[in-house]
Amino acid sequence: MGVSEAIGIAGLVLIVVAWAISLKNPPPLRLSILYSAGSALLTLYALLSFDIVFILLNSLALAFSLASAALRIRRERGRGL
Repeated sequence: MGVSEAIGIAGLVLIVVAWAISLKNPPPLRLSILYSAGSALLTLYALLSFDIVFILLNSLALAFSLASAALRIRRERGRGL
């Protein structure tokens, strides 16, 4: 593993930790939907570019944004909205 890959993986880990913390208070549903769509497109771009760090990062971004959307929907249904 080269220096650039190590830096990329370190950045990926920090971002994933921040996302995990943010699941306690999920963002608005519209934001999660837009973020999911953008993450899906960036994942496809990373796959086409064969960039493993961004494949992982954007795949995880997609998973976390979908989880945020699901949490937001569950909370809104629980409030009767």
